[in-house]
This record gives sequence, C-alpha cells and structure tokens, in this order.
Amino acid sequence: MQRKIVRFVEEENLFYRDEKILVAVSGGVDSVVLLDLLCKMEVECGVAHCNFHLRDEESDGDFEFVKNLAKEKGLAFYSIDFDTKKYAAENKISIEMAARDLRYNWFEQVREASEYKYIAVGHHADDVAETVLINLARGTGIHGLSGIKPKLGKIVRPLLPFPRKQLLEYAKKNSIDFREDRTNAETDYVRNKIRHQIMPVLEEINPAIRATMTENVQRFREVEQIYNKVIEQNRLHLVFTRENQLLISIPKLKELLAPVSHLYELLSPYGFHHRDVRKIAESIHGISGKLFSSASHQLLRDREYLILTEISEGNNNEYLIADEEVKLKLPVELKISFLDRTPGFQFPNSTKIACFDANKLQFPLQLRKWKEGDYFHPIGMKGKKKISDFFIDQKFSLQEKENTWLLLSGTKIVWVVGHRMDDRFKITGNTTKIYRLELE
Repeated sequence: MQRKIVRFVEEENLFYRDEKILVAVSGGVDSVVLLDLLCKMEVECGVAHCNFHLRDEESDGDFEFVKNLAKEKGLAFYSIDFDTKKYAAENKISIEMAARDLRYNWFEQVREASEYKYIAVGHHADDVAETVLINLARGTGIHGLSGIKPKLGKIVRPLLPFPRKQLLEYAKKNSIDFREDRTNAETDYVRNKIRHQIMPVLEEINPAIRATMTENVQRFREVEQIYNKVIEQNRLHLVFTRENQLLISIPKLKELLAPVSHLYELLSPYGFHHRDVRKIAESIHGISGKLFSSASHQLLRDREYLILTEISEGNNNEYLIADEEVKLKLPVELKISFLDRTPGFQFPNSTKIACFDANKLQFPLQLRKWKEGDYFHPIGMKGKKKISDFFIDQKFSLQEKENTWLLLSGTKIVWVVGHRMDDRFKITGNTTKIYRLELE
C-alpha cells in the first residue's frame, strides 16, 4: 500500500512531499490509515477533527481518540464543535449535506490560517462506486459518472485506489486502532442504503463489482475530458458578452450536435437546472420573447440570441422585454402591443397607458428600479429632471418610491411606469409604428 499510494500521489500530481498537508481525521479506519500512510511518507501533517454531535457520547469519544492520536504522533491538532441538526434545519438541507458544508468550510479556514497547502480526506474506492450509483439514481450527466475526483481545488484524496477491505487489512496488519461509527451499519442515509442493500446484490452479479466500477470511472473521466474540450471549443464561437449581458447565438446553437448538453454546460453555473435547460432548448425553435429565470439570472429568448442577465439583489432586479412580448406578469403586469399610426389615433388620457414611437426604441427593453443619478426628460417639459426630484415633486411616499419601476431603452429612461413618459420617445407626426403598454 505504501508503494501504491506514493505512485498514485505522483501520477495524479496530488502534492509534493515537502508541502504541508492538513488531514481530516474522523477516527474511522479510512482517515486513520490515511494519516498513518502520509506520516510514513514523511509528509508534514496536521490533524483536523469535526465533532458534529450526532452520536452523543460516541461523538465525544471520537474527539478524544483523534486528539490522543495527534498527540502520539506529535502533530498539530485542530478541532471544532458543530450543532449540525440546527444548521440543517435552518438551511432546510439534509444532515449529510449540513455536515459536508460545515466541515469543508472549516477545513478551508484552518488550511488558510495555518498555511497548509492541501486538505487530505479519506475517500476510497468504495466511496467512488457508491457516489456513481447515487448520482445515477438521482439523475446525472457525464460529470456525475466520473465519480469522486482525486484532486479538486485544495482537496486531495490519496486513498481512491484502495477498497475499504484493503484499508481494514492494513490496519489489522499494522496494529492500528480506529473508531467504528455505529451509524455506518444503519440504512437511514442514502449512502448506507447503497452500501448495505444495493452493493451486495451487484456483487452477486459481479463479485469484482468494485474493481469494475473503478475501471468504469477511469474511462468516464477520459470521456469527460474530451467532452469538456469540445464544449470549450464550441463556446468560443457560440458565446460573447455585451456590457453586462451574456449572448448565446441561436443559429450557431442549432447547428451543434447535442445542443441541450451545450446549453446545460453554459447555463448551469447561473443556476439553471436540466428541466429549465430543456425548455430553453425547445424555445429556440419557437418564436422570440420567452423569458426564463433562475434564482440569480434571467434569460430572454430574443430573435438571434439567448440573452442572459444577472438579477441584482433587493430593489435592483432587472427584467428584459423582447420586441414580440405581448404580456408581462412580473415584476408588473403589462399588456403590450404594436399599432400602426392611423389618422384617427387618439392619445390615451391615462397615466396607466404609455404610447411611444416604436422606431425610436432599442430592444430588448429593460425594467428596473431607480438608482441614484437616474434622470429622464418628462414629456411636456424642456430639459431633464432627476428621478429623485420627480419623486419629490410628485410627493411620493417612501413606499411609492420603492414600488416604482422604470422602463429603459438602452441606457435611456422611456417611462416612469404608471406616472410619466419621456419626451424623447413620444409620438410625432413622423411616427408610423406605435409601441403601446398598458399597466393592468
């Protein structure tokens, strides 16, 4: 095992032996064997332990065990206590996810503060097989099939070539004590169900299923590398930026093999899920004007492009309106239409209706809240006026200010929605096409 771990560290370029490594030690066989092997490699290690307080006295026993282990080896020891159940409840996530978030955030804090190069964790070959099965059960793409990466950012996993059985044999042969977590035998958690209920059935079909899964994952990782390279090559011709927007060419997207996969890789970093991406992909074969939103971004299906815009926090949310939009429900409800200018056209006598010279507008239009320094040219007045001064003149309350939206064409304000239009976009004798909005 010592020769194999040295070879694996070198092949995967996990770290150099003269670099300081923070080792996450729970007290279980995997992390204790990992620490022992790294010490035998003469790597300078520190020990980090989390007490999640999920097993009462046993959790405290794990803490004492790891603390004494670090002391015996003369290593720096770092520990922390977490109220994991409270954190999970407050963030509405599972206990497993809560523990994961808490420990990795804290590991990184210790790593930076104490100048460790990497954080070593004890994931092994069984974990890889179980992770792939979990991902398959929940739904995944090529990234989920490639399992647990040997190195991801500052996290390294030197034990990935070894099944748990081999770690137990190593511990027995070298008289290494470790703590057994009784919850590992329970089936309350998804991973334990896979380990105790699914893997035994798969072993009946293929006794070497763990080795087979490891080989599969290695092949999937190579396929993933090819996949990522193709995506990045196509991104260069598919995507460009304009001011604070990301534009994806619809004609070029239609030419690609697997446009859904390309879209997913482009949009998933912005909070769009597979089901969202499929709907977006379907929209490129329909008419323009559809809007899609994630928690942080809005995507507009315009004529030639998919236009991605960040939604700012608080009152600075921004929404786009395509030139073929006929109905808008958020953030305000608007009925929209294009009209031909006729001799009998009557200007509406209502602040809830706005009519503009359509040829003067630059689409997509934008709806947003006001910002300090905003100004417009109120219709019927000469010169410009700050929006803040307009609010004062109209005796707006604080709540009315916060609830007022602005319609913009490019960087110019077209309409203080529901209150006053801008003189620069008004209908004149030369107007042939009218853009009409009605606030419902």
